[in-house]
Amino acid sequence: MKLSELMADRTPNPNYEGFVTNDDFVLAVDCSENGKADVDDYAVVQLGVTGLDANLNPVTQDKTYIRAGQSTMKTGNQRSFSVSGDKYAGDEFQDFALSHAVMYGTGSAVIRGYVYFNILNGKGEKGEASIIVNSDGSGSAGESAEVDIEIRKASAQPVEYTYSASTGV
Repeated sequence: MKLSELMADRTPNPNYEGFVTNDDFVLAVDCSENGKADVDDYAVVQLGVTGLDANLNPVTQDKTYIRAGQSTMKTGNQRSFSVSGDKYAGDEFQDFALSHAVMYGTGSAVIRGYVYFNILNGKGEKGEASIIVNSDGSGSAGESAEVDIEIRKASAQPVEYTYSASTGV
């Protein structure tokens, strides 16, 4: 499913106030052949997905100062997403991520644009990430094949992003 299809009947409210569930977040990835798709054409990570963990992995440095004691300074951050669920043939994101070119690809060949935002208020981030496949079909006999895919920040820090119903960007 394309991001434009998911958002066709939804208009985020920038002033939304209230509880948010995991289903209220959207992760969409550029799965186009050349990696230069418009955000509206990004593939939504959703079909067959049972778990989407959005993680911030801070990098810190600890030092001890005279008379002040130990101090921690945050020196960076690594955004990552862990996607787990059931393998679904025909889903644009899974077909792309589980393709031979991506599973065995390296370097810039597996770096793609992504957006991650709250569907209720449209606020989130936009960046580039490496797609890393850890498992392309595990499980016991008679059960659904399970997938485990990581999406980790590559290159520059993500930028603030707000989905706009009028433009999709």
